[in-house]
Amino acid sequence: MNFELNEQQSALTDSLSRLLVDRYSFERRRALVAAGQLHDTQTWAKLGEMGVLALTLPQARGGFDWGARDLLPVMQSLGRALVLEPVLATGVLGATAVRLAGREDQQARVLPRVATGETILAWAHDEPAARHEPVWIETRAERKNGRWVLSGLKSPVLAAALAGRLVVSARVAGSSSESEGLALFLVDPKQDGVKLRNFTLVDDSSASEVTLLGAVAEPLGDPYDGSRALRALKATLAAGIAGACADMAGGAQGAFELAMDYLRVRKQFGRAIGENQALRHRAADMLVCLEMTCSMAMAAASAVDQPDGEEAALDLHRAKLSVARNAREVMHGAVQIHGGMGVTEECAVGHYLRRLQVLDQLFGDADAHAEHLAAELYTSCQGAK
Repeated sequence: MNFELNEQQSALTDSLSRLLVDRYSFERRRALVAAGQLHDTQTWAKLGEMGVLALTLPQARGGFDWGARDLLPVMQSLGRALVLEPVLATGVLGATAVRLAGREDQQARVLPRVATGETILAWAHDEPAARHEPVWIETRAERKNGRWVLSGLKSPVLAAALAGRLVVSARVAGSSSESEGLALFLVDPKQDGVKLRNFTLVDDSSASEVTLLGAVAEPLGDPYDGSRALRALKATLAAGIAGACADMAGGAQGAFELAMDYLRVRKQFGRAIGENQALRHRAADMLVCLEMTCSMAMAAASAVDQPDGEEAALDLHRAKLSVARNAREVMHGAVQIHGGMGVTEECAVGHYLRRLQVLDQLFGDADAHAEHLAAELYTSCQGAK
């Protein structure tokens, strides 16, 4: 695949890289975590000013109307810098759901504020019983006294503690596993009907368990138009997969660079350890895995931009599986090259691996996507008989 950036992509990526070097060093990140801050409000505002949060939004809503392939290098840069900011939760997941499911007036009210960073959205879709099934939804939506109320449990919900609005998937009809009867809603997390149990994930990012106890909700679009809600839900998950793959690719790049630097500067018995042939072979294997990670992250972005392609859905499964496994090989190698210090708080390379642990679990882990591919292969073989 062609990894060459066009002029606009290069300009944005260069500006973003300079911002992250200036404002988001690893030491700065550690200081934020130590202080208990969930993110850096000034950096978040700068991301809004640069247009990072508006890339895939319509121009009429303050966006650039770019696609997932344009977002790819941005997410890679954020992953390489181990950024804690809720770009995936807001600019990718929440914004995609509102854009595809919301009415024109809802889009006009929400998306411009997302584009500037004034509003943080959180995508509340995953449920504990789902076990990586994309449309397993037990949360119920009911019409009571002229308004919609939601009851259920969502976990984990990225950036819910920061969010001004939750985008919640719920069921207006049908059983938990059915693809019919779904709807998306906007929910104010500060109301009495919403209870948050906030926690920190292993990569130091913020997440919450969201309990809905008759929470008042605003339907995105027509709550009885289940087909549109299902399309929006699947497209949101697809965008999330592509964003997570790009983030993992950026993290793998960062871990690889740290490992190569360490091979050059670390000396034992008067010589750089990079002169050891076994470690050179390990570095070569890591480079192959890194290239595969970047290639499959691009494949995921292409599948999102061309959702009607024959292989789009399968490409997303392949990408999430391949990126997670290859990025893990890179990061394991980087940690092992560093030795014991690679898993300490003071060493960034271990934090890349912790970030991978979180991203691998989002939108189905590598094993879940392998099962989907196996099921598709079995079905194809049965149909060919």
